[in-house]
Amino acid sequence: MSRVETLLAAMTLEEKIGQLNMATADRVVTGPVLPGDTEAGIRSGRIGCMLNLWGAEPARAIQRMAVEETRLGIPLLLGFDVVHGHRTIFPIPLAEAAAFDAALWERTARVAAVEAAEDGIAMTFAPMLDVTRDPRWGRIAEGPGEDPWLASRFAEAKVRGFQGDDLSAATSVAASAKHFLAYGAPTGGRDYASVDVSDRALHEVYLPPFQAALAAGCATVMPGFNDIAGIPMTAHVPLLRHWLRGQAGFDGVVVSDYNAIAELIRHGVASDLVEAAALALKAGVDIDMMSSAYARGLSTALERGLVEIGEIDAAALRVLTLKEQLGLFDDPYRRGASSATAGSYEAAARRELAREAACRAIVVLTNSGLLPLAAKSRRIAVVGPLANARAEMRGSWSAAGEPDDPVTILEGLRAALPGSEIVFAEGVAIDGEDVRGVAEAVAACRAADVIVLCLGEAAWMSGEAASRANPVLPGRQRQLAEAVLDLGKPVVALLSCGRPLIAPWLEERAGALVATWFLGSEAGNAIADVLTGRFNPTGRLPITWPRDIGQAPIFYAARSSGRPNNPKDHYTSKYLDMPVEPQFPFGHGLSYSPLALENLSVGAEKFQAGEDVLASVDVVNQGAIAGEATIFLFIRDVVASVARPLLELKGLAKITLAPGARENVRLPVPASAFAFPNAEFQPTIEPGRFELSVGLSADRTRLLTVSIEAIVD
Repeated sequence: MSRVETLLAAMTLEEKIGQLNMATADRVVTGPVLPGDTEAGIRSGRIGCMLNLWGAEPARAIQRMAVEETRLGIPLLLGFDVVHGHRTIFPIPLAEAAAFDAALWERTARVAAVEAAEDGIAMTFAPMLDVTRDPRWGRIAEGPGEDPWLASRFAEAKVRGFQGDDLSAATSVAASAKHFLAYGAPTGGRDYASVDVSDRALHEVYLPPFQAALAAGCATVMPGFNDIAGIPMTAHVPLLRHWLRGQAGFDGVVVSDYNAIAELIRHGVASDLVEAAALALKAGVDIDMMSSAYARGLSTALERGLVEIGEIDAAALRVLTLKEQLGLFDDPYRRGASSATAGSYEAAARRELAREAACRAIVVLTNSGLLPLAAKSRRIAVVGPLANARAEMRGSWSAAGEPDDPVTILEGLRAALPGSEIVFAEGVAIDGEDVRGVAEAVAACRAADVIVLCLGEAAWMSGEAASRANPVLPGRQRQLAEAVLDLGKPVVALLSCGRPLIAPWLEERAGALVATWFLGSEAGNAIADVLTGRFNPTGRLPITWPRDIGQAPIFYAARSSGRPNNPKDHYTSKYLDMPVEPQFPFGHGLSYSPLALENLSVGAEKFQAGEDVLASVDVVNQGAIAGEATIFLFIRDVVASVARPLLELKGLAKITLAPGARENVRLPVPASAFAFPNAEFQPTIEPGRFELSVGLSADRTRLLTVSIEAIVD
């Protein structure tokens, strides 16, 4: 017998169930706090896991209680939402996805893991891999956007970064791929709402990122709060037990979301906690986070014959195995043994990484030539409610980051432009009706050479339980903006947000429009770096940005209708009141160096199915400064047994070019890129013509395209 099997054999039923019970500390509240004596539960072996407790000393104290004051001395599994940094806060995941840089994603996750482990944490409830195509949904901020290929690369990088090369290392934390599955497609964009998507969408859009996370060795998986066509994910046997445990072969831990097992009662599939506990356990959920359903219901479910002791044993063994993999049995105090306060060199390096990540997340949406700002001394008016909003720069899910830690936009610009006179006026609050400050802001702008207009959301307006039916600028920000724009001065408009904000009028009137998202600890410095040209912007949209919320859900990888949009034909797929095209396409983003693609080619016009293909394209920097190009590679299966999307992202390349330089870039296309799930949802490559396209965005009018033919023997 292994160590954990021997331990399991010595456990009482109550102790086994205790290993499946996750309780919360009261330091952070992420949901309804349930009553209970946590310390008594730990000492009696009825609590085996905890969340929302961090700090070296608190972690050590609670572990000592579990290890030294219980019958079997089993250490606790301590988890926390380390979503985009722990002490050092990096850009929100949606913003970080705009970097299209897997190496960067891994680096930020590694630093987050080290900082979390220094605070005694052994498990993070991240990465969030929910593909979403609806900006109404608040949790769009927490994930990598709309594309399954991109989300898959994000998944791999984050799992590698969190878990490192050795899960038992003192600097590694177990990653949790969440939220399984299709949580990002709720009805009406409302968080927690029902999901009704096709099996094809599940296999083509929502499953691939989780497959990638599992292939990367992700230790745990978290089901979503949602149901799919009436079956709540926390009790979804076909997807959790048959697909995840069976087809995908996942033998790690499945942990419920906060109170989700008890919520099976409200879903209407269980009449009480006993039935809820039985449904979740039989579906394959190992850890009950904060609903007490397992603690209060599993023993009764066993007595009623709703579950078997073997199912409880299997779940407890998986939890014990994870604890062993994390090295907790060998040394339960290894995480948190070192101080959470990094040395000055290490702390500086972490801040520098935060600044780099923030720079690479910023997307310049429009620029009439106003950016970069001239370095010569000038009077700059920095106005708007996000200009000096320090705590808001963190965004959602930054619980261990200090509110007074981030650099504000105002501070960043003042540090970057010491020779300029910079005046500040808030104008209006983020979300309020008081407009008395608008006159003061306009007065501050009248004498300015250029105005930096800082608009957007509050951090709490995106993230969990933060859906917005109409994600426009909240409060009276539009009134402030229009008063400033009416002056006729050069205006750079910045949008601090966790989602696309609907403001086509702002694009039309501002000299430059920049998506600055929520960038974390170094927000202000990074924004200043981009606005002043110290950093030539490289960010590209990981989502399609709609011109009106009536277009949602919206995404580039749509299928053709039998009557595709034709403005000259009334009976085609279009709107009567606006174009079908988005405000900005997936992949859009401007540089201070005009970049162009030329001469797309492939090695041959035909290829044998199952073979890789190599494409190449010339990239030209037509500007006067060095610039970085992000080159997207798309394919389209023109005629297939199942209609395919007009474009599917299958790869990308990055290259930095000197002024005036031209270089040839090769883009390998793996054989798997030409496959799609057939009628039985098995990968298949069919013979026939494919279109292979490259571009700087998913704007189909600007792509270079060649045709190639697959031959199948």
